[in-house]
Amino acid sequence: AKSVWTNRIYAKMFTAYAISSFGEWFDAFAIQVLVAYRWQADPLMIALIPVMMALPGILLGSLAGVVADRWKKVNLMLIADAAETVLTVLLLFAPGMYWLLPLLALRAAMGVFRVPSHQALTRQVVHEDQLLKATSYNGLVNQFSKIAGPLLGAVVLTVLSPQLCILVNAVTRLISCLLLFTLRRIEANHTAPHEDTRPEGESAPKQGPGFIEQWKQGWAVLLQRRILLTTLIVNMTVILVILMIDFQFPTLYREIAPDNESLLGWMVSSTGVGAVATIMILNRRNRIGYGIGIGGGIVLVGAAIGAMGLLRPGSPEIWSIVLGLVIGIGNGLFMVTNNYALQKETPEGMTGRIFGIQNMMSSTIMIAAPLAGGLLIKGFGVGEVFCVLGLLVLAFGIICLLLQRMLWPTDAKKRAHEEPLRQVSG
Repeated sequence: AKSVWTNRIYAKMFTAYAISSFGEWFDAFAIQVLVAYRWQADPLMIALIPVMMALPGILLGSLAGVVADRWKKVNLMLIADAAETVLTVLLLFAPGMYWLLPLLALRAAMGVFRVPSHQALTRQVVHEDQLLKATSYNGLVNQFSKIAGPLLGAVVLTVLSPQLCILVNAVTRLISCLLLFTLRRIEANHTAPHEDTRPEGESAPKQGPGFIEQWKQGWAVLLQRRILLTTLIVNMTVILVILMIDFQFPTLYREIAPDNESLLGWMVSSTGVGAVATIMILNRRNRIGYGIGIGGGIVLVGAAIGAMGLLRPGSPEIWSIVLGLVIGIGNGLFMVTNNYALQKETPEGMTGRIFGIQNMMSSTIMIAAPLAGGLLIKGFGVGEVFCVLGLLVLAFGIICLLLQRMLWPTDAKKRAHEEPLRQVSG
């Protein structure tokens, strides 16, 4: 089989995605510093930042998926990058939070349309046996950007302003836009061959003529296809618990290491390293069992989070780095397998709608989960909440592993069929 990099379309898509992802993390770190340290914004105003960035996903997520399946995907990504470039430049002139928040919401709205378009176009142009590799490469660049963006941003901020970091994101968006412009002539029928993953006797969903009809089709396919529905429910359940504490790591480390502000940064970087290493290993495979990848990843994340809740002031710093590494390994395993399952099991031509629905649901959780986590920590203490929620995630992951043949039955049948073939070929 040829390397996925011989696919010129995917190679350009990946390059554009890598550049824009780096700029996005660079930008996110700069905005946090600008708001918290330079503007001395009120904590309530700071809490509104993730809320404003999540609202467009709630309002437009599932509809954006329909648009991605109906219209030319490259053009949608191109328009989204161009709009984000302009809005990022406008952020440089925002005098305060009341200007910053709506600009961030508008920019997030453009990203709502770009994400399902990118996933759908990947599914369209990549061969079936290279789909896991393409998905893992996309996850790899996101995690690497998570490491490099904030670290380089911290270096730049020691001598320059947050506005320069924001400008870097505008430039990366512009470069991504120019790369996608070279792919504007891709036609809708420029596709790679794919395996038919529909159950026997099930026909391909017919494309309705109307926008609303296609929106309904996306929900109908999700509800009718057991693996898709199971994967999405498991994903949303884990995200709900994780987001309750995701914004509370600074609170935890303020208690664990009150005199060492850099320890939190080392822990976050170690999660990125763990995710990158895991994704590179997955990249050497053509497929992975959904139950093993998703359930195993959840187990690792839950165990590490629960263990972090047991850390106390004076605990060896190496434990934070090791536990961060375990979280990264679990996150990489879970994230890549989840996206691979959604792409693999979605009928051709409906990928955008399925990922749009996922984006909408995760954005909805983003509104409520951080607030609920904050209230729990205020009432019971940060260490206790981390420990209990970590144990809940761990238990949920174990259940997924034990019941994987029931939760992902088609995938289990495929593995059972492939094993005798390997023994014969051996």
